[in-house]
This record gives sequence, C-alpha cells and structure tokens, in this order.
Amino acid sequence: MYFLTINPTVLLIKTFNDKNMKTNSISRRDSIKMSATVAAGLLVAPLGAQSLNKNNVNQLKLLVVGAHPDDPETGCGGIMSKYAKNGHEVVSVYLTKGEAGIPGKTHADAADIRTEEAKKACDIFGVRPVFVGQIDGNTKVDAEQYDGMFKIIEKENPDIVLTHWPIDTHRDHRTCSLLVYDAWLKSGGKFALYYFEVMTGIQTQNFNPTDYMDISDVIDIKHKGCYQHVSQHIEEDYFNDLLHGKMEVFRGMEGGYQYAEAFTLQMQSKKMTL
Repeated sequence: MYFLTINPTVLLIKTFNDKNMKTNSISRRDSIKMSATVAAGLLVAPLGAQSLNKNNVNQLKLLVVGAHPDDPETGCGGIMSKYAKNGHEVVSVYLTKGEAGIPGKTHADAADIRTEEAKKACDIFGVRPVFVGQIDGNTKVDAEQYDGMFKIIEKENPDIVLTHWPIDTHRDHRTCSLLVYDAWLKSGGKFALYYFEVMTGIQTQNFNPTDYMDISDVIDIKHKGCYQHVSQHIEEDYFNDLLHGKMEVFRGMEGGYQYAEAFTLQMQSKKMTL
C-alpha cells in the first residue's frame, strides 16, 4: 500500500520580524533584507520519513488557492483528496465564483451555479470551501486585494499553500498567483509555497515541476469531484480538449507513478516533500 510521505527534510526559514513586512507594500530594501535573512538563516533539520496516515504524523493544514471554481479541483484534486483522506485539514479557496463562466447566464446566475458545483466537489474531497469575492474576468491586483488575500491566509494559518503558476495565459490565474505570492512575502515565508498547473500548454506556460504527487489511489475521487462542474462540461472534455486527464498520465510517467499531479516550489520557501 502506498503512503504519502512528508518532511524527510524540512527547511526552516529564520523568522523575519521587520515591522515593515506587516504593511501593505514591500519596499525594495525589505525584499533585499528578506532574501539576505533567508539565505543566512536556512537550517536543515533532517527528519525521518513519516506516513501521512493520521495515526503517524501531526495534522497539517493545506490551503489551495485558485482563481475559479474548478481550478483547485482540476489542478489539485488529487492532493486535496489525499490529504483529507489521511486526516489533514484542507481548504479550497476560490478568488471568484466564476461569474463570467457560463455563456447566456447573468453573472449572478452563473455565480450561484458554479458556487454550488464547487461546494459539491469539496464535499466529495472532504475539504472546506472559501470564497474571496472578486469577479471572474475582472480580478484586480491592488493594495486592497493584497491586504485581503493576506488576511485570509493569515486567518487560516496553513502549513502549505498551493496556487497558480504565475506565467499563465488567463489573467485571473496570474492575479491569483501574485496575490498569494505577496501574502507569502508579507508573512516572512511562514508557510511552504508551491505552484500548480492547469491545462499546461494552453493556460499554464513554462512550468517545470520540482515535486510530484502520486494520486493513483485517489484518481476516481478526483475525477468525481471535478465532474461536479457540469456547467463547464468537464466530464465530457476531461481527457480531450481540457487536457486534465492527459496531464495526470504524463506527470505520472515523469514521476514514476500511474497518475500524478506536479508542483513547483517557490525559491527560498520552506520545503515540505509532497
């Protein structure tokens, strides 16, 4: 039986307590100071490999932040299901409610439909949904939104955060990534930050994974959750135009598994072996 392992090596980042890191903006001086602090303060703490079986390791908290309903599910449905299955707390954060995602529907009607689809998927995975409240197709990167994302992540206090890779053809995906990255900087690197991919080659670009998650034992659960997004025609297109199924197989081949999800670790971030 395969057990997900975590923490064979943990990089502990020296806490950065400069009061300026608590403001809404990060100056060039703060950025340089943080980088120098991290480089000087990295300590390697080798730990024995531990199973994510809830009887063998302390509970972790995983936060997945996606731009729209279906982004966390298609990009991270396997890892979310696996963590939840093994007794860990998982939260799926949606930047928008997918207001612009159903042709012929008003924003309000589309938001209602896609919110319910997301909630159904989260129920299947055993995770808790959170909706940020930005608008699909009109997401913003400004001081107010930076502060809002930071407050959400600070309140949740996760061990690991997964979000969109920033080089992406979809503007909302880029917005989401920047907001989360800024929250990570403002926190002083408090949590491990990884990026996930969606529809690589069409949306995600220039993505080179550092970590692979074996999702072979939860692949059916992942698909069932993803298929709740009926308005997006995911079930009929999952293995074709949407590329999700092909990516699971390809990343599995790369990682040495039947099916896998791939992630990229933010440089200077804490490392949690996924």
